[in-house]
Amino acid sequence: MYEVPEGSIKIQKQPRYYAFTKAANTVVYFSLLYLSFRFFTHHLDVQVSTGCVLLSACWLIFTRIKLDHLLQTYCDFLSRLELTLPIVVGLGLSSVSLIAHTRPFYDCASAAEVVGWLYIYALYKHNQIKYKKQGYGPVPKDAAVDLPVAVMRAGDLLLTSGNIAKELHDSVGHAETVIKMPDGRTMLFSSYMDKGCRLHPVADLTVHDKKRHYIGLHLREQWNKEQSDRAAQLAQEMEATNKKWAAEENVRVAKRIDWMPLPTSLKDRLKKLFHASGYDWFGTFMGRVADNRWTCIGAAVALYHKMGVETNAYGTGLLGVGTTLFDPILPVRFLADDAFDLIKQSEVTESARSSIEA
Repeated sequence: MYEVPEGSIKIQKQPRYYAFTKAANTVVYFSLLYLSFRFFTHHLDVQVSTGCVLLSACWLIFTRIKLDHLLQTYCDFLSRLELTLPIVVGLGLSSVSLIAHTRPFYDCASAAEVVGWLYIYALYKHNQIKYKKQGYGPVPKDAAVDLPVAVMRAGDLLLTSGNIAKELHDSVGHAETVIKMPDGRTMLFSSYMDKGCRLHPVADLTVHDKKRHYIGLHLREQWNKEQSDRAAQLAQEMEATNKKWAAEENVRVAKRIDWMPLPTSLKDRLKKLFHASGYDWFGTFMGRVADNRWTCIGAAVALYHKMGVETNAYGTGLLGVGTTLFDPILPVRFLADDAFDLIKQSEVTESARSSIEA
């Protein structure tokens, strides 16, 4: 994957920096989109060549500033879009200015912008060869796909495909956390739209579910036995908390519906429609992590934070002011999280060889 300087990674992990850059990104993107719209609809009072050069320069500078981050998060469809769309628009604008051939200054500026855009495109293509397509999106070429249980450790994060991945054009769209129970069993911990927060056997994914592929991430700081047992206890407590909230919420929903002057058949339909499974539906669209209900990746984040694992900042929301509005935590973004290491095919091969020799 694209290697980012260590200093840059440390800065990115700071919540204040993340919130500031998110706010700046939002403001700049809306400003550039507004200016572009004004220009293309002939409401920007500049000549064609001048507008093309200025807009292309603005997009070029902003894209170059974000280049490290966008290449690092290449697996995320939105990151690929944020990089490829400005390249197409910027090259188009600079080319129009060159073709217009008005003044030598504009010709030189346009030519320099074309070189700059081609340089960014070359970096994008160089970064692209480090990935392979898996399902509906890319994963690192050396990623182990459908890895065996033998290489899984307590605290590993498994990222799987599914309907969400298909809709987002990403390789993965669901998350499961590996839990090693005190009695030695390997379990998975996640949250589901129809069942809420659940601990379940690892075989549900590795043996019984043949429709999804999955890749894995090791915690960079591996848990010891004491930490592993504590994580198992926390997962059980979170599951119990989630079930309790869902039961209480369904009682509240039933009371509200029963209060309405509606036929019994319609009330029954409404109760079924608004039945709470324990899944955090608002969290699907917002980056919040609640105390008693979670999305799949929200459950993982909550567990990691309870265990003291420092992940990247996620879900600050629109303008980076903590609203969590329109800022869901996507599982694919954890491929670029410094708290984890990708489980590679070489590790799986070595594990299989060691098992044979033993």
